[in-house]
Amino acid sequence: MLKPILLALAIVAVSILLLSVKILLKPKGTFSSQHVSDNPALKKKGIHCVMKQDKEARAAAEKKLRVDKL
Repeated sequence: MLKPILLALAIVAVSILLLSVKILLKPKGTFSSQHVSDNPALKKKGIHCVMKQDKEARAAAEKKLRVDKL
């Protein structure tokens, strides 16, 4: 019973250590941003945050409705 628990704890500890290598070894190291709008490759493709894209789509639709009503 104790052996699987210790094995699981060891796996978790090694995983956390490997994930934090950049922070531990690099001076002023931080995790890179996981936000879509901070990714340079996605910026080149014109991909934004879903909230920003939704806001832009709603503004374009509202503008089209105003023009159609004239």
